[in-house]
Amino acid sequence: MEDTYKTIAFPSSEILFKEKSSKFFGYAFPIQFEEEVKPLIDDLRKQHPHAVHYCYAYKIGVENVIYRANDDGEPSNTAGMPIYGQIQSFGVTNILVVIVRIFGGVKLGVGGLISAYRTAAQMTLESAKIIEKTIDVRFLIAFDYKNINKVMRVVKEKNVEIVSQKMEMSCEIEIITRKKNAEMIFDIFNLMFEVEIKQL
Repeated sequence: MEDTYKTIAFPSSEILFKEKSSKFFGYAFPIQFEEEVKPLIDDLRKQHPHAVHYCYAYKIGVENVIYRANDDGEPSNTAGMPIYGQIQSFGVTNILVVIVRIFGGVKLGVGGLISAYRTAAQMTLESAKIIEKTIDVRFLIAFDYKNINKVMRVVKEKNVEIVSQKMEMSCEIEIITRKKNAEMIFDIFNLMFEVEIKQL
C-alpha cells in the first residue's frame, strides 16, 4: 500500500527564464488547501505589477486529487496545462506553481508559449527542495484513567505519535500513524476492554 507522497519542503526561490525578451518568473509553494492559492498569487501581483500574466497550476491530495490549471489570459492550454504537466512529471502534490510573465514585445506563438511555460515550471521544480512525506491517519482514543498503562504501552511499542492528550479521570489522546499501520493500530485498541477508538 502506498502511504507516502512527494511535495516540497518550503517555497522555492525565484527562477527567471527568458525567451525572446519575455521574462518568465517561476515560484513553487507548498499548500494544503485551495484557499491558500489566491493570497499567494495576490502577493506575486504586488511583486510584479508590470506583469501581464500570472499563470499557475496546483495539485492537492493523494487519493482524492484536486487540481487546477489557469492560463490567466494566455491562449487556452498554453500555460496552465504545461505547468501542471511538470507537477505531474515530478510526481509532487500539495503544491502550487506560478509562472509570472512580463511580455517583451515579441509574440511567441502557441508552441513557443507551451515550451516557455513548461521550461519555466521545470526550472522552478528543479530549484525546489522535494521531500517525501507519509500519508497519516488520525485516531481519537478514549479510556478511563485506570487503563492508561495498557494504552500507553501500545503507543510506545508501536511508535505512534501523540498529537494531543487530555489526562483526567476520563482520558483522551489523539494519535497519528502511517496509513499502512492504521488498520493494525485500530484493531489493537478496538479489541481492548474499556477503550474506545475512532478515526478523525
